[in-house]
Amino acid sequence: MRLAFMGTPDFAVKALAELVAAGHEVVCVYSQPPAPKGRGQVLTPSPVHAFADSLGLLVRTPKSMKSPDAIAEFQALDIDAAIVVAYGQILKREVLEHPLLGCFNLHASLLPRWRGAAPIQRAIMAGDTHTGVQVMRMSEGLDEGPVILSGRVEIGAQDTAQTLHDKLAGLGASLLPVALAAIERSQPEGEPQVGEVTYAKKITSEEARIDWSRSARELDWHIRGLSPFPGAWTTLTTPKGEQRLKVLMSRVDEAVTDAGPGTLIGPGLRLATGDGVIELLRVQREGKAAQEAAEFLNGVGLSVGDRLG
Repeated sequence: MRLAFMGTPDFAVKALAELVAAGHEVVCVYSQPPAPKGRGQVLTPSPVHAFADSLGLLVRTPKSMKSPDAIAEFQALDIDAAIVVAYGQILKREVLEHPLLGCFNLHASLLPRWRGAAPIQRAIMAGDTHTGVQVMRMSEGLDEGPVILSGRVEIGAQDTAQTLHDKLAGLGASLLPVALAAIERSQPEGEPQVGEVTYAKKITSEEARIDWSRSARELDWHIRGLSPFPGAWTTLTTPKGEQRLKVLMSRVDEAVTDAGPGTLIGPGLRLATGDGVIELLRVQREGKAAQEAAEFLNGVGLSVGDRLG
């Protein structure tokens, strides 16, 4: 099939690679414009853009797919279908209706749960026991289209946003050629989404802050769901003043304490919460590399009874 591919982050790279390996002709790749990165704020292509360049594919990076010029360029493509994977832009009806067979989105949740921008993080943060990926026929509504094909994964007690991202990216990439084969054969309309609608809104820095009054279980979900990016954070008082401390990995401890929330009770980085005890396993100080808890404690002057946050 002749395809346009629209995607931006690492999650979408495997999907593009799988489509090319399956023999589909990717006529054009769309991605978000290069963004400033690093201390030098050098304009850097997105992961999908860089990968498409390595394959010699045509890449377009319009600031807005709603602009008349971008729509006209897209409509000039002779394509059977468009595949959208975490592109990051809303597509208008003039784009959605142009490909011969339609536009199809690979979404990282089991819709209608976690429509929107951050489905992987939100699933862990909510304590979901499973999630998945779905290929859906796109409509003008946000992630509202009928579902063509689904895959499901369990969310383990040690899963972070990164490990779940990797599982779903691989599973989703493997589903796309299967879904396209079905679409090419019979053009299925798909099954309507059924169930409670929830929205995975974008995560703000303030929301990522750790509230030690929550239960240990909820904080464990919060920490793992935001690891490694943007990272759940708290504050640490040092001789140089207060600084942020990211928490990248944790586990619920079965210990019992009557200490106040955020209080270090030891041994190790065990802290009291609003209900129970949580152990911090991996942390990162401002301007420093990530550290295991023991290494971190060797380098800071924390004592039992000190408080974070």
